[in-house]
Amino acid sequence: MDNESMRMIGELTDVGAQYALDLLGAILLIIFGWVLAGWVQRILRRALDRIDRLDPMLRPLIAGVARYTILIFVIVAVLAQFGVQTTSIIAALGAIGLAVALALQGTLANIAAGVMLLLLRPFKVGDYIDAEGLAGTVDEVGLFTTRMHTFDGVFREVPNSQLWNRAILNYSRLPTRRIDVTVGVSYDDDVERAMSVLKDLLDGDTRVLHEPPAQVMVAELADSSVDINLRCWVKRENYWDLRFDITKGAKVRL
Repeated sequence: MDNESMRMIGELTDVGAQYALDLLGAILLIIFGWVLAGWVQRILRRALDRIDRLDPMLRPLIAGVARYTILIFVIVAVLAQFGVQTTSIIAALGAIGLAVALALQGTLANIAAGVMLLLLRPFKVGDYIDAEGLAGTVDEVGLFTTRMHTFDGVFREVPNSQLWNRAILNYSRLPTRRIDVTVGVSYDDDVERAMSVLKDLLDGDTRVLHEPPAQVMVAELADSSVDINLRCWVKRENYWDLRFDITKGAKVRL
């Protein structure tokens, strides 16, 4: 074998050894990254499970995002082992991410709003809410939509971004609510007597809370009536029944 052949064999051996080391390093890096990603996912999942306010649906999602983020960095590092320019890879990933984000901006807005609703919890399942006309009892809060049913039994599914961008009234959040019922009496009637009768109506119902105390007051002198306002506080679950009973009782007693 001549000198030229020996030289070529030597160069090939050197290149093979170099790439063999690169390949071995890449394999070890992949194994390490895979183990690290799984370990981070498990640790993060256990940590998130201890956060009671975090919705159970978000816990695997956050842990999964952390795992795949680590794997993406591992893949970029492996390519760098073989001389691939990682700058161009990162730029390409950024461009792909931007294109996907622009194509799915409505969907991503719903996901972002869903995450914020699940984190901040302006309402929960079972609450009756009114978001500027989008009213109903909440059945499910998902990443994309919130499912509700109205008081008359109609199913409603609302994109999360619509709820997040509106003022939300939660009628089920607080334990007590105030009832205001207005009753009109004639100018010829005895107002003091009417107020006394209406006060007895409130005092005689055990569902009316003592604190704050119930009130009966002249609210307005209208064109054809003296409007008397009945005001009391009640437990949330008794609100509608007591309101209807007070309205009926005021009519019967007067």
